[in-house]
Amino acid sequence: MSRPRRSRPVVGLLALLLVGASLVACSSESDDNPLGIPTYDPEAAASAEAAESAAATEASASAAASAEAAGVVTAESLSTDRYEVTSIPEDLDEQQTEVLKAFVNYDQVTWNIWFTGTGVENAEPLMTTEEFQVLKEGYEQLGDERTDGVVRVSVNQVFALDARKAQVLICGDHSDLVAYDADGNDVSDPETLQGRYEVLITMIYDDGVWKESDETTLSTNECVA
Repeated sequence: MSRPRRSRPVVGLLALLLVGASLVACSSESDDNPLGIPTYDPEAAASAEAAESAAATEASASAAASAEAAGVVTAESLSTDRYEVTSIPEDLDEQQTEVLKAFVNYDQVTWNIWFTGTGVENAEPLMTTEEFQVLKEGYEQLGDERTDGVVRVSVNQVFALDARKAQVLICGDHSDLVAYDADGNDVSDPETLQGRYEVLITMIYDDGVWKESDETTLSTNECVA
């Protein structure tokens, strides 16, 4: 099954934590080790590694939250648990940024329909009438089939063709996805679900909203997300 139509302060903090972790992991007891040679403490090393991992995660989340609060769009701020944006173009202007956000919102909403089997009505304001009809027909054919996993998307280019039309070039990596029927059986078709797809999406500005109006698959299993 496939979906139809388819920062320096942070670096400094991490460096400081790494140094501290190393000092904790290698302890020296002056009485037992008169030469002062550090000895390896497995428990301290494991604790330091866990602290390092937690600090890195927290720092990354903090950086993404700070960027989003400042109005800066990043791959992290656009990502969700099931939809990971791996990269976006640099130096986008205001229109390109709005197009990018509108596309990601549309893509996340439509993928969520396939993940949950609900919410098809949420996609209607994000697509042209013709495209929504295609999506709705595919949804009605879905039955009890569901998709699980994570979609990874690299946004490679955002083209502002004019004030009312733009295109987004992406690579969508679906290799982590699995389709299940109502009984929980794996019914994935690797040829249509679990590939890597280079797709060109056309967006149009209609009634004050950027909407998806067309998707064209350019290649299969050639791009990297």
